[in-house]
Amino acid sequence: MFSPEGPTLRELAVQALSSVERGYDLLAPKFDHTPFRTPDPVLDAVAAALRRTGPYEEGLDLCCGTGAGMGVLAEVCRSGVTGVDFSAGMLAQARRRTDVTGPRVSWVRADARALPFASAFDLVVSFGAFGHFLPRELPGLFRQVHRVLRPGGTFAFPVLAPPRPRHPAFWMLLGFDAVMRVRNALWRPPFVMYYRAFRLGEVRRELERAGFAVDLYALPEFGRRDDGSPRVRMVAARRTS
Repeated sequence: MFSPEGPTLRELAVQALSSVERGYDLLAPKFDHTPFRTPDPVLDAVAAALRRTGPYEEGLDLCCGTGAGMGVLAEVCRSGVTGVDFSAGMLAQARRRTDVTGPRVSWVRADARALPFASAFDLVVSFGAFGHFLPRELPGLFRQVHRVLRPGGTFAFPVLAPPRPRHPAFWMLLGFDAVMRVRNALWRPPFVMYYRAFRLGEVRRELERAGFAVDLYALPEFGRRDDGSPRVRMVAARRTS
């Protein structure tokens, strides 16, 4: 993160004291050189899983950031792919850096909680964005995705198994969430980013309430944990109503 290409500690501090939108506008030029970007192996594994369930016609990358997920859509969508994000800075980087061949490409600035589309898509994907939504916002977010999907359309996203308490990553993520909660209690505007607020069981229930039938696919590229459970799954929620 502190490589010559990535943001400095000072830049990260300025971002963290901004709103979510302004923070990402500031981070956008260096975002692809941070650990916050979804790693290519995860993108490739999701693309491989979607190839087995596709092809699709129109695809949407929800909270597309600098456009890393657009390559996934381009592999499995034949007609068009759209990236939507509320950060103008991230979209500017996406337009500049993303080289998608094949389907028509569109970029739209909008809030995921108020998507400006009708039932226009056969596939919606999202990568690494859900920590920016509070648990109480998920039902509304999932209703928005349901609304923009055509009947039978799919909402797909990867979910990493959370680290166990004996793993240092558990305490690192717990500490990060604690720091963010203190920051948001003391400073305005808030910066919503909580790594431990997105729990698979709760997410599955909310998706089903929103009118989705939910399937889970293990992504074998990442192996299994000691108890046999997958390290990474893909959620595939199909609009049924």
